[in-house]
Amino acid sequence: MSESEPEVEASGEAMVPEEAVPGPQYDPAAPAPLNVPRTPTGNAEVDARLERLGDADHLATDGHVEVYEDVHRGLRDALTALDARPEPPAPPSASSGRS
Repeated sequence: MSESEPEVEASGEAMVPEEAVPGPQYDPAAPAPLNVPRTPTGNAEVDARLERLGDADHLATDGHVEVYEDVHRGLRDALTALDARPEPPAPPSASSGRS
């Protein structure tokens, strides 16, 4: 048999050299919920941000970053708001005390 003609199996099909057969394609798994429990904190703003983490369960891995950054930003804002001190009350105006 010459090298230019493909070998034929007993079934009559041409044999394909192994290096010509493509390997398995990378097929990432579909998004799946992590089912990480989120315990409510009692702070509505913080609890809403923690619930937002559940959005990552329905996204491919490359979409998680956007969710995590959004949650981080919201939690940081909530903590910053806790550190903000209320301004002292305004002094009474001259017209409010006496007529």
